[in-house]
Amino acid sequence: MGSSGSLLLLEIFVFALFLVLSTTSSFPVHERFTRCLQANSHNAIPFATSFYTPNNNASYSSVLESTAQNLRYLLPSIPKPEFIFTPMDDSQVQAAVICAKKLKIHMRVRSGGHDYEGLSYVSLIEKPFMVLDLAKLRAIQVDIAQNTAWIQAGATIGEVYYRISERSPVHGFPAGLCTSLGIGGHITGGAYGSMMRKYGLGADNVIDAQIVDAHGKILDRAAMGEDLFWAIRGGGGGSFGIILWWQIKLVKVPPVVTVFTVTKTLEQNANKILYKWQQVAPNIDENLFMRVLIQVTNSSVVAGEKTVSTSYNSLFLGGANKLLQVMKKNFPELGLTKKDCLETSWIKSVLYIAGYPNNTPPEILLQGKSTSKAYFKAKSDFVRQVIPETALNSLWKRFMKDDGPLMIWNPYGGMMSKISESAIPFPHRNGTLFKIQYVTGWLDGEKSMKKHMNWIGRFYYSMKPYVSSFPRESYVNYRDLDLGMNQYNNTSFLRSSIWGYKYFMDNYIRLVKVKSKVDPSNFFRHEQSIPPLTIREKKGSNH
Repeated sequence: MGSSGSLLLLEIFVFALFLVLSTTSSFPVHERFTRCLQANSHNAIPFATSFYTPNNNASYSSVLESTAQNLRYLLPSIPKPEFIFTPMDDSQVQAAVICAKKLKIHMRVRSGGHDYEGLSYVSLIEKPFMVLDLAKLRAIQVDIAQNTAWIQAGATIGEVYYRISERSPVHGFPAGLCTSLGIGGHITGGAYGSMMRKYGLGADNVIDAQIVDAHGKILDRAAMGEDLFWAIRGGGGGSFGIILWWQIKLVKVPPVVTVFTVTKTLEQNANKILYKWQQVAPNIDENLFMRVLIQVTNSSVVAGEKTVSTSYNSLFLGGANKLLQVMKKNFPELGLTKKDCLETSWIKSVLYIAGYPNNTPPEILLQGKSTSKAYFKAKSDFVRQVIPETALNSLWKRFMKDDGPLMIWNPYGGMMSKISESAIPFPHRNGTLFKIQYVTGWLDGEKSMKKHMNWIGRFYYSMKPYVSSFPRESYVNYRDLDLGMNQYNNTSFLRSSIWGYKYFMDNYIRLVKVKSKVDPSNFFRHEQSIPPLTIREKKGSNH
């Protein structure tokens, strides 16, 4: 071949190379992603209403902020996603995984936006990143005859409750008290609620699921196998795949239930009553869920002074007369009367426990998202021994040093003590008296953030003698980055076990083995995701 022929071949090669480059690296990452989506999705994608970038779409900020609960993670200094994609069907979720993996784009997945540390819409360790928002995938298919329902991951638990009650007044589901929780992520952490003492967690009542795995395949329970099915029900979100659907088992509820809230301050003997509650609440009739909301309030005795109020916020699966008998026998110290009790339907008890005013129509649950947002930091503990009355006295002095504190004490026992610690990854079972959630909230952004963060850290430290130990247990759905974080795409069993054992105890080892099998390249990852074993760690574990 002559030199002119060689020159022609070179020109063809250069032109071909130009075409390849022009369709890949020369385009912004979001354009390469949309091209890949179009090539891999079964259905046409309406990008104008499902794809949002900071520069090209005025709705970007409103979509990003739409379900974000913690304003700490919306501050200007916090990294924002390169783009947000809101898929319209399951195949588009598959395509998103295939394309993110192919183009090496770090993905965060959001179903409800309630992650306490914002990990479903913020990446603190990896940039650039995208958010896959499942908000448009919210179908609910209730089958009363079979006592089951299939629920898409973007539906809220409030919508699920409403659709169940729409079909039957005597069926329910034992999951969250906050009705704007996205069902996808909620169940991945366990999903506790006001019927947990009767029926266990939401995750205990899941019978099937559909997920997209790290290869972009849709798997149901039979296809994923029992190990992965075990891991996704309580092993925390963002580690094993993207939940598309849960199939849940419905539970029976009586046509009439009873709710009440009784508040006692320190001046009204709150200390002695709370001391007794610790002994009673985990052992009382399993139809009764009696949590305590603890806050700082103005004293009614000394003007200008602060005091602590304890509000016993409760659901009883039965009528008021039976409830009063139970309380008179087991907890007369609270002084519950018939006047304190409200008999209602189960669906209206959902509204009551969630804090809606009386006579709020259940249809409000179809709004699908919460309008309340705040700057906050939360932590959690599990208590296995009664906290002494003297310790409670000193606790209140520290509690009142913050101007926006909240503690919620949730009783265990009942069915929670009967289910094995290894039945699902959620291990906090028999022997747990109650769980504590600590929250500090504020409204002035970064101005007083350091003060509140320091207070909750000190308060948490001061509780160490009274809570579980070796490990000091925490609830994964109350995500707490103070417990430790993975490094940039470099996780190790040793580093992550610091927080892994707090969330999952001995179940953590099994979770790591499942992760190593189903996602060895660690595609699904975040600051506290379950890591796969490295080659070195695998070799070490074989010796």
